[in-house]
This record gives sequence, structure tokens and C-alpha cells, in this order.
Amino acid sequence: MPLAELHTDRIEGREEDARLLALETTEILDSEPEPSYDTITRLTAEYFKADTVLLGFADESRMWIKSYWGESVRELPRKGSVFELVLAADGPVVAPDVSKHPCFAGNGLTIRRLEVGSFASAPIRSGDGKILGALTVFGCKPRREMAAEELHMLESLADLVTSQLELRKMRRTFGKCRPQNARAPNALAGNWPRKSDLRHALDNREFVLFYQPEVELSTRKIVGLEALIRWQHPERGLIQPMDFIPLAEESGLILPIGDWGLSEACNQIQLWCRENPVEGAPRVCVNLSARQFAREGLADHVEALLRRSGIASRQLGLEMTESSLISDEDTALKVLTSLRRLGVSLLMDDFGTGYSSLHQLHLLPFNVLKIDRSFVARITEGNDQPLQIVRTIVELARVLGMDVVAEGIETEEQYALLLQLGCKFGQGFLFSRPVPANTISEMLRLPGRILPEQATSAVVPN
Repeated sequence: MPLAELHTDRIEGREEDARLLALETTEILDSEPEPSYDTITRLTAEYFKADTVLLGFADESRMWIKSYWGESVRELPRKGSVFELVLAADGPVVAPDVSKHPCFAGNGLTIRRLEVGSFASAPIRSGDGKILGALTVFGCKPRREMAAEELHMLESLADLVTSQLELRKMRRTFGKCRPQNARAPNALAGNWPRKSDLRHALDNREFVLFYQPEVELSTRKIVGLEALIRWQHPERGLIQPMDFIPLAEESGLILPIGDWGLSEACNQIQLWCRENPVEGAPRVCVNLSARQFAREGLADHVEALLRRSGIASRQLGLEMTESSLISDEDTALKVLTSLRRLGVSLLMDDFGTGYSSLHQLHLLPFNVLKIDRSFVARITEGNDQPLQIVRTIVELARVLGMDVVAEGIETEEQYALLLQLGCKFGQGFLFSRPVPANTISEMLRLPGRILPEQATSAVVPN
């Protein structure tokens, strides 16, 4: 064998070894069926009006089908498959008429009993770009050339598979990093607070709402606010939520406290609308606990608050963590749909730390994803995985037509990276800490509501 050919074979062998290692790292071939992949094939079939859609990953010899739409296919030989064409092209492959395609001319392409007249296939890649599989659309009849926007959509749908692979990896790495409903490690010492202390605080209106701006990253304009509860204790001073919310959840007092928070936020929105009759108030987002979300009549309660305060529903957002969602999918869908009908925004908070899938995001009517601060904090540390996770979530939101807000932005470097990744919105100490309502009133009077470069020191008292 000539040296040039031997050298080429060695390079290709190393590339294939790296590809197979990337495939093995995903553990996708040994995983149980996941609804998220069925969602992708269904979305693809609906968009392209396809006869069959296959989503598969290739090892040394086989193409293993993880999901299909149309004809049932479990596995295919890798040799001579569409995957080989995609791998050779290092990108998408389109054949409007397989009879004219050099690999299939005169033969047609047969997948079991399906005679295929056309196909288009886009690569499914690992986080570092290795081609692991392909998302392929088949049609029984030849079709016109695929338009550029159609090919871009097919690639975006294939990117959703990559997103799901990265989210699986992310859950293994970070999914258990924060125990749910556990007392914070820096909670106040001793047996304080007790349930009676919380009840006393509620009765004596010791709870207050602080607000943290959400900004459009390209302009630093305030586009929203997150309402965050604090306890203004007459003797102990300002107490952070981590020191009393776990007890509120355990004791059930989170329901009246949460009701107070929703009502207070609506009243504050009304006040800001009066102070700013031209621009009104930005959207204010309130966190809902699992108990609030699971309670009967949540949508009716929210509607009553909107009517009483006279504010527009678009000015209110409701944030829920993945762990707070009702485990009964049908009930969760019913509750969220009833809330969306009111016109309020639904935000999935701390996205990435729980177990959401594309299937859940596609099914449930959220319109905003909030990237958990733990990922934002790591994107400048030199480890590529957090950066890839954030990139994945931004792309996932884009394809699903959702907005994305990055939480916990503290440095200019994080800010610049998020802009490069296409993240449109964010919040964090770089722009402002959570502050009282009267400080927000000052911010809303800034020209264009644009926070200065040193917003925290220029506008917000330390």
C-alpha cells in the first residue's frame, strides 16, 4: 500500500476511534426509550410531511434507530447507509430523487418494505462536533429541491438531538448537585425560625419583596423584574429566603406566604404603571412553589388578582423550577394551559438542574427558559462542558421559539460570552443586585431604562 494511502487510513482510523469514543460517552445506545426523541421525529414528520423519519446512531457496523415516524425500523446495516453519506460529507445530504443519486442510481433505496423516492439527512453531532448519527427524512415520491430554509430547519431539528444528549450528560454531572427541600447550610443556628415565627411575620407584614432587573443583553435595557422575598425582622435585620423558605415549605405556610407575594407583586406593578403612564411597568416574575402549583384553582386565583389590581396579564410572569412541576403530566398541562390562557408568561427557572426533556418542553406551554446560575458561573473557567451546556440551552430555546434568560451574570467576561452564544436576556450582580421597590422606581426613570455600565455602583446602594 502506498505511504500516502496508509497515512490517510491511519488518520481516518483515529477519527473513527474518536467518533466511537464520543458515542460511547453519551451512553445513548444502552439507554431506555425517551419521549424526547419521539417528539423530534414527530416534529420533523409534521414539518416535512414525510412518509418516514428515522433518528439513529451508528456504531462500527450498525445504524441503531432510537426513534422513528412512519415505518417501524430498529436497525440498519451501516455500510452503504445514508449515515455513511452524511459522515463522508461532514454535513447534510439531500437527494430529491434517489434514482439520480450516484449511490442509488438504478437501485432505489429500500428500507424494509418502503420504496423511497427522496431523502434528506442531517448529522447528529456530539458536543465537540463528532458525527454520531443522523436524522433522516424519507418520502415515497421524488420531490422538488429542498429550499435553504428547509435544510436549515432539518439541521436545527438534528441539533435538538444534540441538545438532548448534552442535557443527559448535564443531568449526570450536575443533576444532583443541589438537594431539594433541604435546609440551607448557612441557615440560622438553633431552632429559629419556628413555624410560629413565620406566622407572626406574615400577620405583622414583615415580609418584603425585592426586585432584580432582567435586561436585554445587547442594550442593558430593563425588560423585566424578578420578585424575590425577604424577611425584614425587627431585631435580626434582613433575612435571606434560604433561611426561612425551606421551613415555610415543610410547614405549609408557603401557601399564604406565596399568596401574599403574588398579591404584593400585582399591587407594585399597578403602582409602577401609575408612576410611568407612558411606558408602564416591565413584566414582573414571581416564583411559585410546588405546593402553590399543585393547589386547586391556581388560575382562578391569578385571574382574580389581575382583575383586582387592574394590570395587564402580560405584565405578570410565573416562575417554576423543574422540580416543582406536578408529576402527573396531564394535570400539569391543564394547570399551565389555564395560566397561559390568561396571558401571563410561564418561565422554567433553574433550567438544567432537574430532569426536563424536549418532550416536556414541547408539551408544556412555557415560553421562557432561565439558565441556572451554576452553569453561567462556570462558562469562563476553561472547562468546555458548561459553555457547551449553555450553548445547547440557547439553541434549544431558539428552535422551540422560547426566550432564554441567563441567571447569575457577575462578570464582563460572562456577559461577552453569553452575547456571543446568542443569549438575548440576562440578570445578575453585573447589572444589579436584588433591590427594594423604590430603587427600581429610580431605575425605571433612567433614559430608555438602560442601566449604565456600572449599574450596581451607580444606581444601587451597597
